[in-house]
Amino acid sequence: MKRISNVFWITVAIVLAAVVYGVAAPTSFEDVTANIQTFITSTFGWYYLILVTVIVIFCVFLIFSPMGTIRLGKPDEKPEYSKTTWFAMLFSAGMGIGLVFWGAAEPLSHFMTPPLAEGGTNAANKEAMRYTFFHWGIHAWAIYAIVALALAYFQFRKGEPGLISATLKPIFGKKMEGIWGTIIDVIAVFATVVGVATTLGFGAAQINGGLTYLFGIPKNFTVQFIIVAIVTVLFMISAWSGLSKGIKYLSNTNMVLAIAILLLVFFIGPTLLILNIFTDTIGSYIQNIAQMSFRIAPLNEDHRSWINGWTIFYWAWWISWSPFVGIFIARVSRGRTIREFLIGVLLLPALVSFFWFAVFGTSAIEVQKSGIDLSQLATEEVLFAVFNDFPWSGLLAIIAITLISTFFITSADSATFVLGMQTTYGSLTPPNSVKLTWGIAQSAVALILLYSGGLQALQNALIVAALPFSIIMALMMLSLYKSLNKEKRELGLYIKPKPRKEPKPRKEPKREK
Repeated sequence: MKRISNVFWITVAIVLAAVVYGVAAPTSFEDVTANIQTFITSTFGWYYLILVTVIVIFCVFLIFSPMGTIRLGKPDEKPEYSKTTWFAMLFSAGMGIGLVFWGAAEPLSHFMTPPLAEGGTNAANKEAMRYTFFHWGIHAWAIYAIVALALAYFQFRKGEPGLISATLKPIFGKKMEGIWGTIIDVIAVFATVVGVATTLGFGAAQINGGLTYLFGIPKNFTVQFIIVAIVTVLFMISAWSGLSKGIKYLSNTNMVLAIAILLLVFFIGPTLLILNIFTDTIGSYIQNIAQMSFRIAPLNEDHRSWINGWTIFYWAWWISWSPFVGIFIARVSRGRTIREFLIGVLLLPALVSFFWFAVFGTSAIEVQKSGIDLSQLATEEVLFAVFNDFPWSGLLAIIAITLISTFFITSADSATFVLGMQTTYGSLTPPNSVKLTWGIAQSAVALILLYSGGLQALQNALIVAALPFSIIMALMMLSLYKSLNKEKRELGLYIKPKPRKEPKPRKEPKREK
């Protein structure tokens, strides 16, 4: 029997208290989280922008550094999973429901209320796609990558337990094995529960929206409760089967369904325009990435409000998901070099996300331009309204609901494994009883957030939970660099080898005449 750590009991108590509070006083719960969220975004917006940009720069530095040749494991260790399966697993865990939920809705929202341009114009169209790429691109995956890299390096190369606290030992030493380490891990586990619960809430709302469009089923909390209950049973069955079975097969299923619906919409929709928008926006994204990374709009209240509601929200979302996604990506990345790992995690998922948004975002904006007003619909209904204007709309909607459901299961499934691992001293095979507890806890938090205020309560809770873990991320980056730099010196890894001192010529002994 695996030992259950104090982190488990402390975090379960905190989650239980939040659930009881949310049930007993949902209005008060929403008000409190909203007030804290407003304080954080208005006070620490600059901090989020700088931190995430520094993380991106650090990842790029490691790719080109000699430290990139260091392997996440023993020097001769081979990767456990093929590149295809590895990519499918990290992509399903890392984005999943979010891509389907926001794929059409976010570009459309930016098109109608852009950050700078006049809404509904060609300039707004370009801005909409550029900022969508920005929110879902390299910055998002760099946040995941830095947590995953630190965990994989310290666990598989240095032999430390797979805990967030263990990655800080180069800075704090033995203190991470005591009360301070427990506090660090509790913060990471709580951020994971809230981050995953938020995404599960989005998924339940969108499945409900799809069923409303297809079958006229009412859109309310009761239906969402039933959806969450059914999916909870399904993902617990998958979690019970283990990482190499349930999650692996579901991740590959996700990729097949995602590719199918992506290609269908690509060929049914405005294909040539999609390709042109995709190409043009990548150039615009690269050209403006520095300006977008630091844009805080200190002198314009409307622009600042837009940044708080979108950019700061996304950075907080990725940070709150990073313990979960980071631990999961680390677990499936053993044996890869740092360079291969970072290129794979930063670039491949970002490019797929870009094409996804080009397809669904362009399609949504074109439907809006044709005279069908999608902007008045709830976010979770936009995708199905776009399908309604296409041939084979019923088939597309069914595939979308199935895809959301499998992403839902995969995300929750992966999270139960990660939470179980974090609360059993880093065990790579956490007991099913612990995974069951966390599965129920995640679903309970998702339901409470939906009950207390719908999507706005989900967003509030997310930003609140992300702030303390963002500080831990900064420390993880520092700790990782300290340890990698030490190993670089030990292994003699330099771009240009240091010049060796030539030995002085030996003096020949004088010969007697």
